[in-house]
Amino acid sequence: MTVSEPVVVGVRHHSPTCARLVRDTIVALRPAHVLIEGPADVNDRIEEFHLGHQLPVALYSYLSTPDVHRASWTPFAEHSPEWQAMLAGREVGARVRFIDLPAWHEAFADLDHRYGDAADDEEERQARAYTEAVAARVGVDDGDVLWDHLFESQTRVDEIGPRLDQWFDALRGDTPGSLGNVAREEQMARWIAWATGTCEGPVLVVCGGFHAPALRRRWREVEAVAPPTPLPPDHDRDEVRFGSFLVPYSFKRLDSFTGYASGMPSPAYYQWLWESGPEQAGLRLLEEVRNRLRARNLPASTATVQAVHTHAHGLARLRGHDTPLRVDWCDAMAAGWVSEALDAPLPWTYRGPIRPGTDPVLVEVMGAASGDATGRLAPGTPLPPLVEAVADELAACELPVAGTVRLDLLDGAADRERSRVLHRLRILRIPGVERVAGPALTLGGADDSWTETWRLADSPRRLGALIEAGAWGGTLVEAARARWSDDVTSRGGDVAALARALDQAVWAGLTSVAAPVLATLRERVRAERDLGALGEALRVLAPLARRPEAVGAVSLPAVVETVDAIVDRAVWLFEPAAAVPAAEVDRHLGAVVGLRDAVLLIRADRAVGLTVPPDRIVAVLSRKALDGTAAPVSRGAALGALISLDAPVAADPLSLLDALGAARLGDALAGLLALAREVLVSDPRFVAGLDRLVTAFEDAEFVGALPSLRGAFAWLPPRERGDLAGQVLGLHDGEGLSTRVLTAPARFDPVATAAAADVERQVVAELRRWGVWRNGDEH
Repeated sequence: MTVSEPVVVGVRHHSPTCARLVRDTIVALRPAHVLIEGPADVNDRIEEFHLGHQLPVALYSYLSTPDVHRASWTPFAEHSPEWQAMLAGREVGARVRFIDLPAWHEAFADLDHRYGDAADDEEERQARAYTEAVAARVGVDDGDVLWDHLFESQTRVDEIGPRLDQWFDALRGDTPGSLGNVAREEQMARWIAWATGTCEGPVLVVCGGFHAPALRRRWREVEAVAPPTPLPPDHDRDEVRFGSFLVPYSFKRLDSFTGYASGMPSPAYYQWLWESGPEQAGLRLLEEVRNRLRARNLPASTATVQAVHTHAHGLARLRGHDTPLRVDWCDAMAAGWVSEALDAPLPWTYRGPIRPGTDPVLVEVMGAASGDATGRLAPGTPLPPLVEAVADELAACELPVAGTVRLDLLDGAADRERSRVLHRLRILRIPGVERVAGPALTLGGADDSWTETWRLADSPRRLGALIEAGAWGGTLVEAARARWSDDVTSRGGDVAALARALDQAVWAGLTSVAAPVLATLRERVRAERDLGALGEALRVLAPLARRPEAVGAVSLPAVVETVDAIVDRAVWLFEPAAAVPAAEVDRHLGAVVGLRDAVLLIRADRAVGLTVPPDRIVAVLSRKALDGTAAPVSRGAALGALISLDAPVAADPLSLLDALGAARLGDALAGLLALAREVLVSDPRFVAGLDRLVTAFEDAEFVGALPSLRGAFAWLPPRERGDLAGQVLGLHDGEGLSTRVLTAPARFDPVATAAAADVERQVVAELRRWGVWRNGDEH
């Protein structure tokens, strides 16, 4: 029996011309087998693709273990060759199968999208060199423009096949392929050999053009047996999760200009090209851009629309195109609607996200070409268990799908559990779950601030995100815990980042994961050199040591040991004199606040086990307050901490501020107010003394000191700022003025206003010296 040669159609993914070629070839050939580059693990569920989905959709495949999380998307639009192969194959009665490796295979370890471009350096170098050589010969700028010129501009599909074969043969060259592609091509070749060996009729293969030359050769070299679908190592263990599910997709995600390494950009334009051909696709693009510009009050008159139309056709003739192509329309729109010099290159001349500074008109052009289409799964499409589990949890907690939710975290368990559910959804990055108000830390706010406000929205992306989140687990708790653990492992970070991650886990009720994070945090504390990071970590963890009963499974000894290690390291770092950059002032002050609070914790006997003696911390603060070589903000903070602790103070705040002078007074004042504002602002002697110091400034000194003074007073809450303003008014007999006037937001920059007033005073002084200004009267 003679084995017929399989027909291998190499395609560029998401190319309308390739999609049309595939459909026409299948209809003409009527093959017995249609084999498609795609994950073979869903072959027994291939009918799911024909349930009537609204495109685009994608097949999401994942592998999740304690050590590895791998995800890959196989997207389909109507103009995708693989989608048309499925439809046409079904119409002619062929046996349709995917023949590629599943996405959990090592071949996809570094590949987010199955239909991506060349995977390794050698493949990319070969493809780029050939593309650039042909583009230079043809006289175009890049590969996308070249592809349109060579293939998408053609209306006769029967001439395309041989030209595509020639293109892909040269594109692949003699490159053997990466290890991943070699493994994938081995699997696909075995499927081709099996289907050809059945002798049931013609075999048609649809694959990425890069694979086509190898598959035409390789299928003869392998055993003609249907290969099994590889399973992940240890796939039968409970903690190993893998699978594939259809998810709604969007043109935005499909567009190469948002980072997807597909073959084609501008999916909306190519969808129009698929539906109506290049002439109508261009007119649709022009119409969409015009509407977008007018909606945003950008100029797009009928005359300029006509000019763009004429310009596009002129460019097409100049470039040898029978009808304007995508780049002709885009270039014409840039010429007709952009009148200013460009601060960024034309966005269709490069791949990746649009660069900052791109003209708004060009942003709208790319937005129209990309499109807003969002896919929708048909009813009855199988979904991972997490989707139903989340719906059940929302219902059980009486949380709406959309609306505003306000939770009182101190009033019973119900609101606290609702909060945990919503925080778990945030960990999973589920769209439409936004926390708009609430305390920053699980145990860090005053009792009267313990409320949360959430804004919930039925986002069209929610279902897709939940399906993808199903890779992390079958229940909300399981998935959030796994995603949180992966975030902590993959992001690493300093001690502050780890502490924030622990606080996030406490918010979400995932306290069983705390022990290993606390151990890692203690290890990093020993080597941490950033006092600000230690302060942030202390701010998060100290409340856990103060109220361990509120966080359940977090081990009190482990928390106390970690807080102890942070305090010890922070004291050691704080003592030596060191400069404090302006950008680090807030974090530096936060560290001193943490040391002060640690003393209060120990004194209150709420953190039994802390081994750093409070007297040691107080002694370091005392030495810092008197150290003339230390940064003013450090000295002020140390003195403020001593005052708030009611500890013996060797330095007077006013004496310290007076000794530093105008240039550095604001920095020291910031430290004082950050640590002891309640005591100082309510002390009439301190307020009067500070007023005398500031009033005594020369005009130039005041202008120079004003930025740091504003920063210092920013530590005062609005009410305390008003009280201080009232005291100052009383010192100056401020009749007719109110504290509301002094504390209202300035409509002008105070620093610039003060500087302008200083310049004005200098001008007046000079005019007086010349004798042309007397008693305020101009001569």
